[in-house]
Amino acid sequence: MLADFDFDVIRRSLGYLFLDGMAFTLTLTVLASVMGILLGTLLAIGRLAGPKFIAVPITAYVNLIRSLPLVLVIFWFYFLVPYIGQWMTGASRPVQVGAFASTLLTFTLFEAAYFSEIMRAGIQSIPRGQVSAGYAMGLTYPQVMRYVVLPQAFRNMLPLLLTQTIVLFQDTSLVYVLSITDFMGAASKVAQRDGRLVEMYIFAAVVYFLVSFALSRLVKRLQARIAIPR
Repeated sequence: MLADFDFDVIRRSLGYLFLDGMAFTLTLTVLASVMGILLGTLLAIGRLAGPKFIAVPITAYVNLIRSLPLVLVIFWFYFLVPYIGQWMTGASRPVQVGAFASTLLTFTLFEAAYFSEIMRAGIQSIPRGQVSAGYAMGLTYPQVMRYVVLPQAFRNMLPLLLTQTIVLFQDTSLVYVLSITDFMGAASKVAQRDGRLVEMYIFAAVVYFLVSFALSRLVKRLQARIAIPR
């Protein structure tokens, strides 16, 4: 098998794979994780402390998104967002949305459901006595959340948030179904162009494994470092 393995096709394509494909993948991963964590935190707060007419729709949204396959959600947003934009703006035709904007919106809204559950667990892990102490000091609810609860919740949940980000990095490979040039899409295009499917898909698998494994090791070390002695 190795006798027929064409390493040269990988070497020739490294610039395209990493400068175009991996750059898109990492950009999408970072932006979607940051925006997803922020939105997920708001969803978690709304679900825990919001009135019923806010908490119930948030709960329904989180449960719905977590029950759907990501590839289906990608197709939904890619084809429906232009029509949603038309409805919101009152335009005469569907609003043209770029592939990157569509996928960023998709991953942000999808991952926010998962991040919200992580943050909800983090918020609930803070002893109620600390919240009561904050109120006793005259802090308002937003101030208690900002200065007392959320900093500790983020610290407690940081390893899980980073682990979910690694999952997000892997999930970005699904955008290749829209012919977007992420890392997987770039590898697929090279494989189809040069007829070297085995080489490119094995190389893509190795790269995803190395990146994910390295990040998971960093998360493990971080978890041991920030662990609070009991």
